[in-house]
Amino acid sequence: MKGVNVTLNNNDRPIKLGMHTYTLHFFGLGESWGFGKDYAFPQTMNLMELMDYAVEWGLDGLQITKVDLQNTEPAHLAKIKAAAEERDLFLEFNASFDAPSDSRVNCTVREALQIAKAIGSDLAKFSLDVKRPRPYYATCFHPNVMRQLAVRYEEFKEALPLVEELGLKVAIENHCDTYADEVIWLVDQIDKPMIGTCLDTVNSISVTESPEESVKKLASRAFCCHFCDNALVIDPLGAHWIGVPHGTGDIDLPKVLKVLREQSTLDRVIFENEIPFLRPDEPLEEARKRELQACKESIAYLRNVLKVGVRNR
Repeated sequence: MKGVNVTLNNNDRPIKLGMHTYTLHFFGLGESWGFGKDYAFPQTMNLMELMDYAVEWGLDGLQITKVDLQNTEPAHLAKIKAAAEERDLFLEFNASFDAPSDSRVNCTVREALQIAKAIGSDLAKFSLDVKRPRPYYATCFHPNVMRQLAVRYEEFKEALPLVEELGLKVAIENHCDTYADEVIWLVDQIDKPMIGTCLDTVNSISVTESPEESVKKLASRAFCCHFCDNALVIDPLGAHWIGVPHGTGDIDLPKVLKVLREQSTLDRVIFENEIPFLRPDEPLEEARKRELQACKESIAYLRNVLKVGVRNR
């Protein structure tokens, strides 16, 4: 497992297109982030409705959280699995250990694996929720970080028998609090074929790491990809790294897709938008309209320009 270097060069292989439900977080889906501890946007769309939209929009699947499930009773999870199968949608399960703004998405490794299996997902994706020392710059492998990664190592290691029993994969994300090399270190220390990475194409900038270099480092171990686009906006209030519709930001998405095709075994990507409130007094309903429009624009770009997605081709 260590030192994996995959060169596939199969640039024509079909790649399915999924959506992370956080893309519509103003609708109460995914996770409420950045607006105060455990602040929750009211849910105005449920998962069954979103599945119907996913089919209408030509998506192949969804990555979902505990927020979207609403409850984790076995009978309810069975209904979710059946609904996805009926619509020919794949599902992936996204979990956190200690999310900074929305504790509803938190799971133990065991809980996340059991939910993933129950809804028919083949993987569970984890953010590590590392609390970094400041300043962030040049703190890769900082002793405080390594102590936290050691705890995560033990949690994943303890769950390996269940991972094997359920036949699942675990994808560890370069979330906004980890360097790519730290994720790779953790994956290599566990050193099992069912433990890999979730490659997010924009998160690395949050720890002052190059998005391009992060993609290159994580691709060969990737089981999952958050395929995102952000724009760097500089104004009198400072520099802002904000979510935008795909194809309008500062991530070279065609180049990223080429790296994924050549250096990973991925057969699907998960797109994610993070459309911000532009003004403090913007009504939530207006934010929802912008968020939904950005979602549709992203799907159109990904399907029609990058030719990602297999439904209705």
